[in-house]
Amino acid sequence: MKPKILFLFIFFPLFLNAQAFRNYSNEFLNIGVDAAALGMSKSVVATTNDVNSIYWNPAGLVGIKDYQGALMHASYFAGIANYNYAAFAMPIDKESAIAFAIIRFGVDDILNTTELIDNQGNIDFNRISLFSAADYAFNMAYARNLIFKDLKIGVNAKVVRRIIGDFASSWGFGFDAGIQFERKDWKMGLMVRDVTTTFNSWSINQEGFDKIKNAIPGQNQELPETTEVTKPKIQLGIAKNFQIGRYFHLLSEVDANVRFLKTNDVFASDFISIDPAVGFQLDFDKLVYLRAGVGNFQFIAESDNNKSLSLQPNFGAGFQYNGIQIDYALTNIGSIGNALYSNVFSITFDYRFFRP
Repeated sequence: MKPKILFLFIFFPLFLNAQAFRNYSNEFLNIGVDAAALGMSKSVVATTNDVNSIYWNPAGLVGIKDYQGALMHASYFAGIANYNYAAFAMPIDKESAIAFAIIRFGVDDILNTTELIDNQGNIDFNRISLFSAADYAFNMAYARNLIFKDLKIGVNAKVVRRIIGDFASSWGFGFDAGIQFERKDWKMGLMVRDVTTTFNSWSINQEGFDKIKNAIPGQNQELPETTEVTKPKIQLGIAKNFQIGRYFHLLSEVDANVRFLKTNDVFASDFISIDPAVGFQLDFDKLVYLRAGVGNFQFIAESDNNKSLSLQPNFGAGFQYNGIQIDYALTNIGSIGNALYSNVFSITFDYRFFRP
């Protein structure tokens, strides 16, 4: 693909009518997967090389040698919301691989009190029902080694399904694309999420809306927009491996997370914002892992109109033996400054260790 064409393919959507975009759309897809990556503050775009690459950088799928699977579960808001992830990957040949994954972020058993009061003004608790608000992402990725040595590319196609009880639902579709390059102990990675933008089309229950549109005079009187477009996001990383003695290895990675909007990130302008992150992983003979990272650098406005800099530390540990890897992370999965930290567990299976 010629450079000019590639530039237009990635950045042309940014020059479209800005009113079509939502600054915060499909945010559940920014939480992340795999406790090992979360323990490193998500600084893995250059080094990811297993089944979880389908999320972090599909180019890394080339690194798998046999069937791999992964599972993760985490609770959010003290158990109110549940976040689940499952993935499967397999090599096609020595130069390429494919993977599939599903993500669900949902709040279940929400009380629907829109019909609590009947037409005569009477309160009837039997009219209360339950509903769920859930977001789903179905992913399919393909990765391949290029003719150039140590250069890999990957593409991830995703279908997004969002459901808010019987009130509204949407379908969305988009692509992610990634590149990895390795030379000796140095690794570099680039991941562009929503590279063509991700388009969501909402269907709203008009009958249900008519029942509640006048419940609070002067509020919630208009239907929301039925379309939203997610802006591209870029994650760029560079990493290096260090040998420490005979059995210890240290992996360090520095990433820059780029969004095309003005935020409270440590580097921000009217057009672009950059949030740096740093992650470390120390392992003993590829058996036991200790991880740490720091990211989510944000300026927070104080009551005296001054700003203070906040950051989010993360910690993790892991154990790998005979194709089974169990990882743990202590992290704020929503990257919200005042939210409680969560204990996140994930497990990865590598079938090659089970072959006779």
